[in-house]
Amino acid sequence: MREIRYTPSHEWLRLEDDGSVTVGITGYAQELLGDLVYVALPKEGESFSQGQEAATIESVKAAADVTMPVDGTIVMVNTLLIDEPNLVNEAPESDGWFFRILPSAPSQLEGLMGSLAYQHQINP
Repeated sequence: MREIRYTPSHEWLRLEDDGSVTVGITGYAQELLGDLVYVALPKEGESFSQGQEAATIESVKAAADVTMPVDGTIVMVNTLLIDEPNLVNEAPESDGWFFRILPSAPSQLEGLMGSLAYQHQINP
């Protein structure tokens, strides 16, 4: 199984074999937001700094930002979410991923939480 990291703002990151990182929101975040009805994705080739807004999501309850977990460049987006934002509702930590990045500062990944630390954050 590939390594998964988490941010305090409830994004998950899956480290891929090619050095890229797939990003989505956790099931916990999806439950808090409720059913997603709209997703605005970044463009391939765009670069972002850690903490910068990279995507926007809207649910029946609220709007939220998906922030960049590490510095990097978008190398792929999940265009299925444009017409089917409900994929995030159904499988937030698999099919409902938002984008894939190529980190420009891979060492930033070390500062993110592992699964156990994330579980402690959401269930103190």
